[in-house]
Amino acid sequence: MPKSKTPSKRKPNAAFMRPVQPDDKLSAVVGSKPLPRSEMTKKLWDYIKKNGLQDKKKRTMINADDALKAVFNGKSQVSMFEMTKLVSGHIR
Repeated sequence: MPKSKTPSKRKPNAAFMRPVQPDDKLSAVVGSKPLPRSEMTKKLWDYIKKNGLQDKKKRTMINADDALKAVFNGKSQVSMFEMTKLVSGHIR
């Protein structure tokens, strides 16, 4: 007879859940309080959706407004994958 295993709950990565401090440029979008990376990403997407910044034709592209342009190093449009890399440069 096979042994029955109790399903173990997935534990969140401690490093991923540790709060990080956004710099001044990113604070304009997500707020100035330290947040876990997951919450920061969620707030960033809330901002993008609220302001309609996701490209209508190519959904993987994000159009930057003035606040996001500072975070995106002056680029007016980035892919959502590039966005993650650029945002990580604005946290301590």
